Amino acid sequence: MAAEFEGLVAVVTGGASGIGARTAEVLAERGATVAVLDLQPSERFASHRVDVTDTASVEAAVAAVVAEHGRLDVVVNNAGIGAQGDITGNDDAEWHRVLDVNVVGMVRVARAALPHLRRSPSAAIVNTSSIAATAGLPQRALYSASKGAVSALTRAMAADHLREGIRVNCVNPGTADTPWVARLLERADDPAAERAALEARQPHGRLVSADEVAQAIAYLASPLSGSTSGVELAVDGGMQGLRLRPL
Repeated sequence: MAAEFEGLVAVVTGGASGIGARTAEVLAERGATVAVLDLQPSERFASHRVDVTDTASVEAAVAAVVAEHGRLDVVVNNAGIGAQGDITGNDDAEWHRVLDVNVVGMVRVARAALPHLRRSPSAAIVNTSSIAATAGLPQRALYSASKGAVSALTRAMAADHLREGIRVNCVNPGTADTPWVARLLERADDPAAERAALEARQPHGRLVSADEVAQAIAYLASPLSGSTSGVELAVDGGMQGLRLRPL
């Protein structure tokens, strides 16, 4: 298991912090050569400054990774941004910005990677979606719309590219203990109460860890998962499917 990614090259967008950083670590621990694509530099891995809303930036980074390592086998589309509010809470410009990052950004990365993935014997793309794609969450209209699009996009990509030997899946985290969630909590009137509410919303009673999501991403990306494609893997403490009675 420790060497299942041995000889494979992976790129992780949004890999400088949170879920992306832990995913890069897990893939490397299992043998992959990892490059991080992010606006911020990675503290541990070779990184390329990439703005996923800029096609030239994406294409240059992917080309640089392939030039250095001679191949590309795994793409983890993890870069994304959040948004709060109902449908009146964000103007048109913000809707376009979030969708451009969270949805079209994944398209740009995958599109640049496709020619190289087609030459890989173990090609995989894993997109980071969210519980917001499958559960109606209050005050998350724009974010939910973007992640619902990611889930639908994942299935469409899986159908388009399976016969080329490229598997495409997505992971749907619940509310995770990440720097982004920490910043949201800091802005709350009562951060402790807000954290408790987020924890209680998930049936197992706590936030999801970045490591738990990273391990799920590694499973979906692994050559050992060759029959897994077009799947949404929930890592949400049971939030998507369970309806527990109150204690």
